[in-house]
Amino acid sequence: MRRVRDWIVQALADLKAAQDLMASSNYAWACFASHQAAEKALKAVLEHFGTPSTGHNLLELLDEVSAHVGIPEELREDCKTLNRYYIPTRYPNAFPSGAPAEMYDEKDARDACLRAERVVRFAQSVTGVAQS
Repeated sequence: MRRVRDWIVQALADLKAAQDLMASSNYAWACFASHQAAEKALKAVLEHFGTPSTGHNLLELLDEVSAHVGIPEELREDCKTLNRYYIPTRYPNAFPSGAPAEMYDEKDARDACLRAERVVRFAQSVTGVAQS
């Protein structure tokens, strides 16, 4: 059973969570939620083509997607940036000192949300699954 719609719905929910977290000044989590939105969006595309995948590296997922559809160069840059938010946004030992909550600001969160939104919109256009 293909679950393309479920992956898109969850990507959209994660994107909204990222935007809400940004609005509440929880910038590190907004960056992480942005990564999650992009990851789920790319997994929706792979599910759409019948090649579901695991893993969290957005560039690897994007490479898998590229076997099925052309990838705008901007999306590759978006995924490269969003990949940086997978671990260090959550774990203090990702930095020599300081908590992730102290390492990210509104500019980071806003940029992450915009990049994730582009990945999600790309996935929607490929899969044909609109907002619900």
